[in-house]
Amino acid sequence: MAERMPALLQGTPASGLYLYGAVGRGKSWLLDGLFRAAPVDEKRRLHFHDFFAKLHQGMFHHGQADDPLASTLDELLDNCRLLCFDEFHVHDIGDAMLITRLFKALFDRGILLVVTSNYPPEGLLPNPLYHQRFLPVIELINARMQVLEVGGATDYRSLAQSGAQQCFTRGHYVWPGTAAQRALLQLPPADLAPLAFTVGHRELRARLITGERIHFNFADLCEEPTAVIDYLALCKRFQHWSIDHLPMLDDCSTAVQQRFINLIDVLYDQEKTLILVSERPLAESLAGSVIDLMRTRSRLGQLTMLGEPPRR
Repeated sequence: MAERMPALLQGTPASGLYLYGAVGRGKSWLLDGLFRAAPVDEKRRLHFHDFFAKLHQGMFHHGQADDPLASTLDELLDNCRLLCFDEFHVHDIGDAMLITRLFKALFDRGILLVVTSNYPPEGLLPNPLYHQRFLPVIELINARMQVLEVGGATDYRSLAQSGAQQCFTRGHYVWPGTAAQRALLQLPPADLAPLAFTVGHRELRARLITGERIHFNFADLCEEPTAVIDYLALCKRFQHWSIDHLPMLDDCSTAVQQRFINLIDVLYDQEKTLILVSERPLAESLAGSVIDLMRTRSRLGQLTMLGEPPRR
């Protein structure tokens, strides 16, 4: 695919490349190789979560401008000619409407857009209540981008060596969270009282804060109205995360499951280490129904499993 880049940059009808496929099939690896090989200096490779949070912030800041979106893109992208988004997905109708405007603006600027996603364009924003309203951007993707599936039977993330150099994969999934397991990983007690602290303009709760380390209960982050922008702000302050009392996600609301998915996406993308504690093995805890859980299962499956064998 890298050999196609010069032609794309010289104004052929396609304005980008959309790579989709199941988790662990090598989409991000291909994106990295394509980005390195692109014969331009004005290029940016971004995780979509991070970019979209900055887009919201910028449009709020430029709210009095004639075109807040254009002013924000001028600020964020400068003279960018190649923009690569990893892990593109859409679940909120408000975000979907902004994405429609964003893609049109990027194409109008002549920016070559390369995107990876777990879903084909037709699978974006699958909620039947909203999907019809997202059809214009799906049609835009199909008309302006080369859409290619990255397939294969192997989930490369499941291979032991695949994440050896990633900070995230050095973490642990722990169950059932015994005193011995906690002592081994230097985890605090499971019954710590909440500690209020401020992130941006939001007051959150943690259970322990020390240096670059922060410890939460699952409910502190996912059962409260937190958002990606909060997780990104926390990542700027803390490298080492631990999260206690992961429940069975299938017992949680869709909103809670989606917050957890977004949180793991951010921690993975931002290269943070994570210790996740539950009463149950990973497969039981992550038996929820939200579609993006397949990506979360794959990412958490790269952690070192520390569990007790079943009693006989």
